[in-house]
Amino acid sequence: MSLWEYANPKKFMQTSAAILPYSAGLTAICLVVGLVWGFFFTPDDFRQGSTVKIIYLHVPSAMMAINIWVMMLVTSLIWLIRRHHVSVLAAKAAAPIGVVMTLIALFTGAIWGQPMWGTWWEWDPRLTSFLILFLFYLGYIALWSAIENSDTAADLTSILCLVGSVFAVLSRYAANFWNQGLHQGASLSLDKEKNVADVFYQPLLFCLAGFVLLFITLLLLRTRTEIRTRRLSALRLRERQAA
Repeated sequence: MSLWEYANPKKFMQTSAAILPYSAGLTAICLVVGLVWGFFFTPDDFRQGSTVKIIYLHVPSAMMAINIWVMMLVTSLIWLIRRHHVSVLAAKAAAPIGVVMTLIALFTGAIWGQPMWGTWWEWDPRLTSFLILFLFYLGYIALWSAIENSDTAADLTSILCLVGSVFAVLSRYAANFWNQGLHQGASLSLDKEKNVADVFYQPLLFCLAGFVLLFITLLLLRTRTEIRTRRLSALRLRERQAA
């Protein structure tokens, strides 16, 4: 079976309808387990106190904000190369989810940073690149809304996605590129010296899984809505032409 079969709207609608109940159920389980475990059954950090528990919202949302843009990049490239409408509609559907994830990451980062750094905001390399990524998300959504022709909008937003991908990479690796700045390195690492302690790490894995599954569930729902909207627009156009 070819992966490209799922670029067919009918095939996508059938498959996503079968997946959605399971993805929604697993999302609820992972988020409830991860957040309850993390917030109520882990100790305070010896340096950061109870503020360390923001990690269960901040790290998953920040990772998803970046990876959603990467997903949009891949689907935009598929559109530019193969001209599959489902791929670009998936990118369009993912953008508002990415905006929310970026906002959660910025907001929780400010709450976490204030007691640690003594300020709500700092023009730190990672924070700045993350803010720019947020603006790219907004620009992507605005560009879709500003252009009436859907194929032209798809082309231009795909190009914008390519440009914005530079800042997605910077957001992920900014703390490694520059030594200056207040933001710490990655909370998750293969190096046990740098990785968070197991007592925080284990519930964090559930939160990460929950955020990934939440994105998949919302993406399927929103992509299905985009497909239906496009079908409705095509039917209305045919009616006007027939009249």
